Amino acid sequence: VRQAYKKMPLIIGGLEASLRRMAHYDYWKDSLRRSVLLDSKADLLVYGMGEAAIRKIAAALDDGTAVSEIRDVPGTVYVCPAAEIPEKALFLPDHEKLKTGGAAFAESFRVQYENADPFTGRTMAESYGGRAVVQNPPAPPLTREEMDRVYALPFARGPHPSYSEKIPAMEEIQFSLVSNRGCFGSCAFCALAFHQGRIVTSRSKESLVDEAKILVKDSDFKGYIHDVGGPTANFRDPACTKQGTKGSCPGKRCLTPEPCPSLKSDHSEYIEILRELRKLEGIKKVFIRSGIRFDYMMEDKKNDFLSELCEHHVSGQLKVAPEHVSPDVLRVMGKPKRQVYDEFVRRYAEVNKKLGKKQYLVPYFISGHPGARLKDAITMAEYLRDTCFIPEQVQDFYPTPGTLATAMWFSGIDPMTGKKVHIPSGHEEKAMQRALLQYNRPENREIVRKALIKAGRQDLIGNGPKALIREDGRKAGGQHLSGRSPVRRPIGKGKKGRKGGR
Repeated sequence: VRQAYKKMPLIIGGLEASLRRMAHYDYWKDSLRRSVLLDSKADLLVYGMGEAAIRKIAAALDDGTAVSEIRDVPGTVYVCPAAEIPEKALFLPDHEKLKTGGAAFAESFRVQYENADPFTGRTMAESYGGRAVVQNPPAPPLTREEMDRVYALPFARGPHPSYSEKIPAMEEIQFSLVSNRGCFGSCAFCALAFHQGRIVTSRSKESLVDEAKILVKDSDFKGYIHDVGGPTANFRDPACTKQGTKGSCPGKRCLTPEPCPSLKSDHSEYIEILRELRKLEGIKKVFIRSGIRFDYMMEDKKNDFLSELCEHHVSGQLKVAPEHVSPDVLRVMGKPKRQVYDEFVRRYAEVNKKLGKKQYLVPYFISGHPGARLKDAITMAEYLRDTCFIPEQVQDFYPTPGTLATAMWFSGIDPMTGKKVHIPSGHEEKAMQRALLQYNRPENREIVRKALIKAGRQDLIGNGPKALIREDGRKAGGQHLSGRSPVRRPIGKGKKGRKGGR
């Protein structure tokens, strides 16, 4: 673009630019990359959702301000000579130091993470020889009224006309409603904190109902709203009163390792919105397919959302993300303890039993995450064995820009604690951890056996009831290798003493 329009102001943004606004690790090239602002030769980079920043930039350009002089817009990044770095800017480790990874990269990420808050964030500078990439503090999140105005705009609600072939993803999002932004979940493998921030904002009931009425009039609409959610479906407001006025607490998570005493868990407004949507003529069913943060739901003392969810908004399966069960890995991930998930499973089964529904939980698990050792993967496999559930798909962790887990992967250090973290980066170890989560598949038999021997867990090889690898040609748990896939059962309806999903 710069080659074609040499003198035209060039401004980049969107998710990919947002996460690559400073030096970042590129997994596919296995190297440190410069800020994408330098590589693209753009004049400005807008990070975050960008509506407020774009309006301010447009107004400045309309007033005749040169794009090179637009340096004070929140939520933007620019390049300047080293001598023009703002006086009060925080200096990140320079690019040459970052190339080595290790402590410098971890420290850079920590400073960036702690300044990703619109209330407390400071200007930061990353030096590249005689010039620097300067990041202004984040733009404030939109108010509810501002979000409503954005979503009331006359969007085309379809793919660009240049696409001639059908886009499968459109089927899922075309008839979904975005109800919120931001996420205070702070999972280590998620980049939401770097892009949308930790402060949750949401649309009004009226705005969502108005958009649903537009969907109903679409000739392709079949009566089903596929989702009413966002980064986390059941977040509607900031985590606490303080967060909405003073920002997120630096160095702390709202939900883990234990929920903050100041956390406000309330699903009342969300339930009201869902009920209003169900009343609309032309709507047969309203599903919730964004992630449900089950630990947040468990903190709601009214305890009414789970019943509402199971009775009206589950399409036979509810997808949840415990991600792992090993305490050490969950701590690194920023996920709740296994006991919290187990209690949620129990309640889910109890509610569905009362409703007379056979509905299933489909948990997501990640293999090979920073902090996960072979023993942790075996712990995960034993949990899957005991719950009679083998996931059809396993998400093998790989580093993406803007996440705490990626900073750990590249540096070998947890930026928040300064402690070393085990990184399962070798091909064999990653393959072993992944295979253990699907230990009963014939194609995984030998690598799982090798993993168990390497970990000194030969007790899990044999014909006993706890074996992961059986010697008699049967699948662990009594399934023949040549037999059918395990029949799905409602959580809590498995064999005696089990909570298995299938």
